[in-house]
Amino acid sequence: MNTISRCQWAKKPLDIIYHDEEWGVPLHDEHKLFEFLILEGVQAGLSWSIVLQRRDDYRELYDHFDPIVVANYSSEKITALLNDKRLIRNKLKINASVKNANAFLQVQKDFGSFSTYLWSFVDNKPIINYWENPEQVPNETSISIRLSRDLKKRGVSFVGPTICYALMQATGLVNDHLTSCFRHSVLK
Repeated sequence: MNTISRCQWAKKPLDIIYHDEEWGVPLHDEHKLFEFLILEGVQAGLSWSIVLQRRDDYRELYDHFDPIVVANYSSEKITALLNDKRLIRNKLKINASVKNANAFLQVQKDFGSFSTYLWSFVDNKPIINYWENPEQVPNETSISIRLSRDLKKRGVSFVGPTICYALMQATGLVNDHLTSCFRHSVLK
């Protein structure tokens, strides 16, 4: 029997699909980047598996992550989100998502796109790492620290260096697939 070698964290069905199709793929789509910015913040203190299980609900309830719509959420909409059991009902994170939508739109205005802004931190080309085991993969780097500081300066919340590094991994700014993983060479 020939099995596919994956990064060790991809064990559950949703994790495997996410790993095989999205994680580490260079991303420039503005709505998807906004989605990851919000979901990585939601993930703070939780596992990514929990967020993936609720991702479709987030897409529906957050108007498919349209930053213009989210930036204009009323207090009634925020209350509805806080009361919806399909979401991770954290008041700070839900309020931050609206604030972050406004900051996201300002970054788009200042840089032409959020993608242009984000990719400038890696000189517009993915960083390819050659990790052999999971222990080598960092939780943060000097770049994620710089990105975190800059996003915070621009008014974005829930973007500590670890969350920023997870955002970089998710959106393909960095390829942290292990060298033994079939996705590593695909994304080189």
